[in-house]
Amino acid sequence: MRKIIMITAIAAMGVMTFASTAQAQRNPAYQAARSQGLIGEKPDGYLGFVTTPSAEIKAMVDDINIKRKAFYIKKAGENNVTPQEFAFTTGCDAISRTAQGEKYQSPDGVWRTRTSEAPMRDARCP
Repeated sequence: MRKIIMITAIAAMGVMTFASTAQAQRNPAYQAARSQGLIGEKPDGYLGFVTTPSAEIKAMVDDINIKRKAFYIKKAGENNVTPQEFAFTTGCDAISRTAQGEKYQSPDGVWRTRTSEAPMRDARCP
């Protein structure tokens, strides 16, 4: 339990850094794909494809996920946790922060649309 709390605190700090980096990377194509429900947040901390992507969207998401992975590895190393633990906790937070109408993947692997209700998250999420 203590490790989960520690990872949560670390991820919260990292998410702020990651969010500002991600914000700078966002472009109209990313925003359009997200708002159209073509891509969404996954519990593992990465973006996923809700539908079969175009080559442009696939390349964009692959690039974002490569940058996320590098960020997770860096932050995990700085905080003595595994990259997977850091990515999972960050994924929990990213799903919590989805806006109404955006897609996210629930713990059962189903893509869902965020409503005004809290999203369905993994029971292990802090």
